[in-house]
Parts: sequence; structure tokens; C-alpha cells
Amino acid sequence: MSVLDSLHPLYSLTGLAVGLLVGLTGVGGGSLMTPLLILLFGIHPATAVGTDLLYAAVTKTAGSAVHGLNRTIDWQVVRRLATGSVPMTVVTIVVLSYVGISSPAARNLITVVLTVALFITAATLIFREKIVAHYSVRLGALQPKQIATLTIAVGGVLGALVSITSVGAGAIGVTALILLYPKLPTARIVGSDIAHAVPLTLAAGIGHWLLGSINPEVLLSLLVGSVPGILIGSYAAVRIPETALRLLLAGTLIVVATKLSLDIQWAPSSSGSVTATTSH
Repeated sequence: MSVLDSLHPLYSLTGLAVGLLVGLTGVGGGSLMTPLLILLFGIHPATAVGTDLLYAAVTKTAGSAVHGLNRTIDWQVVRRLATGSVPMTVVTIVVLSYVGISSPAARNLITVVLTVALFITAATLIFREKIVAHYSVRLGALQPKQIATLTIAVGGVLGALVSITSVGAGAIGVTALILLYPKLPTARIVGSDIAHAVPLTLAAGIGHWLLGSINPEVLLSLLVGSVPGILIGSYAAVRIPETALRLLLAGTLIVVATKLSLDIQWAPSSSGSVTATTSH
């Protein structure tokens, strides 16, 4: 079978749409792609996360190249985030390996954490201005060393979250950077966030590949659509207002997260505690 025979047009169209959103807003990769793979295509949650992570690594490399040419990346910020995220990614992958990536426990963990992460991401998109206004004065009084330490800590949180769900490096990361670096232009915030997502998703994606939770055919089909999508979106990012897109994306994430939450069936365990099971 040739490479062309392994391509699936619907996956490629999905990749194109998500790639455009990632390039335009720095948000939307894992936030949309992973739940779409689960809900629309019926892919196992672990495989959806792993495939999306490698997909994101490639597409955000393309996006980083465009932002680099536009000089909209702060490499010091990227290094600080990666200092926290990459080690935490390794730790999280080891934990997932211990749990068993294809086990019911891992499936439940991914689905529950993904649902929560999507709601948090949607809230962050909707209330970003209010969050920044509320915390900007307090964070503005921090010393440079404190900001550096907090940036590394944010990277650590993103490393764990992204490794489990592939969600978080977009809206949550961008909002954290806006709070910590209010003097940076929005385009540099988005560019730095996308650049940091490259080592983060690559490390997590390789970890999932070693665990066996990757679908190469789906990955290839997504990339055929997403690479041109993110290139176009990144080129237009400094030319198109993103507020309307951000709110539209937030609404979409709420709908998707609600659907995922409905697929979680809470049932008592043998010990009497409550555990989550999914309908997939």
C-alpha cells in the first residue's frame, strides 16, 4: 500500500481546520484535536493523545519557523518553560507506563483530566482579560528571579497536563505568559508559547510512541492538512483580530467537554469509593 493510500481526507480536513486555529491564536491544537479524535472518530483516548502530541510537535515546528522569521519569539521565556516542562513530561510518561497506557485506569484518567482541562481552557479563553486585570498588579511587583521561577513552575504544570491530555500548552500557557510578562506584545506571547510547545509535545509524543499509543496512518493524514493550515494561520496571526476566534473556540471547547463528561459513567468501586468509567 502506498503512502497516498493510507491518507484519510476527513482527518486531513480536520488537521487543516485545527492548524489554522493554532496559527491564528496559539490555541486549539490538543484542545480540539484530541477530543475530536475521541468523539468524532472513536479513537482510544490514549492513542488520540499520543497521536495528537506528535502531530502538534510537527505542526508547531512549522508555526515556530514562521514566528521566528517574524521575530515574535522570546527564547529566554521558551527556555524557562522547557526547563520545567520537559523533566515533568518524562516523569508523567513513566507514571503512565507504570499504570499501563491501555488499561481502564489510564483511559479513565485521560478522559477525566481531559474534560477538566477543556473546561479550564474554555474559561481561560473567555475570562482572560479579567484574570489578567485581577492578578496583573500583584504579579507586576515580582522580582525577575521570582518570575523566572514561576515560569519554570508553569512549564512543569504544562508538562504533566500535556503529557496526560495533550491540552494546556495553548490557552493556559498563553494566559500564564501574559500574566508573567505583561510588557511582551501578544504576537511574541503566542510565538513563544508555540515555540515552547515543540520540545514539550515532542518529548511527550516520543514517550507515547514508546508506550505504543500512536496511530501512524492517522498522524500522517492529520499532518497533510495541518502543516499548510498552521503556516497560513501563523502568517496571518499579526494581521487578524483573534478575539472573536478565541470566543468561538471557547464555546466549542465547552460543547466538546460537556460531551466528554457525559461519556464518563461514575460507578462505585468494590471498596465503596467512586470511580470513573467511560462508554468508549
